[in-house]
Amino acid sequence: MPVHRRRFRIEEAFSGDIQMPPEVETEVGPMHHEIMNELRAIKAQMAISRPIGATTEAIGEAAAREVADAHALLETYRAQIEQCEKLKVELDLIYDAITRTKREIAVLHGKSFNGEEMAKVNGELGAVVGGTEEATQQILEAAESIDNSATALSKITSPDQQKLLSEEIQERVVSIFEACNFQDLTGQRIKKVMNTMKFIENHITVMMDIWGGVDAIKAHAPAIVDTREGDAKLLNGPRLEGDVGHASQDDIDALFD
Repeated sequence: MPVHRRRFRIEEAFSGDIQMPPEVETEVGPMHHEIMNELRAIKAQMAISRPIGATTEAIGEAAAREVADAHALLETYRAQIEQCEKLKVELDLIYDAITRTKREIAVLHGKSFNGEEMAKVNGELGAVVGGTEEATQQILEAAESIDNSATALSKITSPDQQKLLSEEIQERVVSIFEACNFQDLTGQRIKKVMNTMKFIENHITVMMDIWGGVDAIKAHAPAIVDTREGDAKLLNGPRLEGDVGHASQDDIDALFD
């Protein structure tokens, strides 16, 4: 009986070309086929190992791209949040300015425009006008009486009549002095009005400062258009110190030189 040497042919098992003689199959153990099947499975796994690696690399690149996209999106959100924070700061400043302006308007409304102060201002100005007219009328009447008495005095030679006319003239002079007292009352009344106007002016100045000052307000102020016509356009009232566009007394005197 011929003796066959048992060969280890694992390499041939990987190629799948194993041809076992019948006599060998009878000599090998019962686990031979299972071992060969396992070896073939290992070979198949090794055959697909390279595509698996390539797939893993592709998955890694896709994941890297997703991370980069997420980072870019995060940066975009961060920039938008910063802009929102800046906008909130600006809105807070505007809200604070509106609140402070409302407070100033409430003070003006309560103490000036809709309170007793404005009624007092109107009353004081009315009293100034009325007192000035009354005093002017009294002064004019006294001056006219003095003129008449002086004219008659120059024509009368009787001492008694001259005395009566002199006394009348003195009474009219005293009446003029009394009428001139109106300027004291007028000054007091006008001072009250000026105090109220200053109060209003101060609060308006504060409101203007809240919104950027005079220059910021001027940028939104409409152009001043003089709609007066005829003599009304020429009349500007008495000149104040610092007013421009008025003729001085020297200019008037120069017309007669």
